[in-house]
Amino acid sequence: MSKLIDIDRLFNGRHFDREVIVLCVRWYLRYKLSLRDLVEIMAERGPSLAHTTIMRWVKRFAPEFVKRWNRFARSAGRSWRVDETYVKVRGKWAYLYRAVDRAGKTVDFRLSARRDVAAAKAFFVKAINSQGLAPKTITQDGYAASHRAVREMKTDELLPEDTTLRSSKYLNNLIEQDHRNIKSRVNAMLGFKRFRNAAVTISGIELMHGIRKGQFNLTQPRLKDTTAPAVWMAVLSDR
Repeated sequence: MSKLIDIDRLFNGRHFDREVIVLCVRWYLRYKLSLRDLVEIMAERGPSLAHTTIMRWVKRFAPEFVKRWNRFARSAGRSWRVDETYVKVRGKWAYLYRAVDRAGKTVDFRLSARRDVAAAKAFFVKAINSQGLAPKTITQDGYAASHRAVREMKTDELLPEDTTLRSSKYLNNLIEQDHRNIKSRVNAMLGFKRFRNAAVTISGIELMHGIRKGQFNLTQPRLKDTTAPAVWMAVLSDR
């Protein structure tokens, strides 16, 4: 993980309090609110914002929030359900590779312009690196490229030889159901104009989803409400 920017430097030069920035970014990523909805909501609370300002905040701060929350991430299990779903970028379909474990915890995700062997391999490498351990079992649908990616990674010793590969539509209902939480927020955004912006925004949406699923161990400080602004400010602190 890249080095964290000092919290004061992170918000240096901003014309609004960091609490306002955190609130706008979190609400945009978590709820089905448009940028203009947020402008109206914040105006009722005092701050006068432009929708483009909030969009710039999302692009700037979502990656930083992800890095800081990931310090508290719980490891997922080693039985992975893997599937791809679709996201529209500049009017064309892109592919969001995702995996959850048998308990429904998010393992990892990766947005790709293509759906092929190379893209599947890139996803598995990213997921293994983020978890620190390779899966013992991988359950996928019948898409040939994803199965070939696993076989080739075993040959190249990027996956253990004893990793079990299964094809089961029934077992993969878990990941397909989990897609809905991400797609419902993405669909409300009516598509992305740039691939980079799509990847950044989706990373923030996945973070919100992981928080809802209790995938972070906030033992210091001991706070019960993992969506409260106080928790966000604590996590963002450089401790």
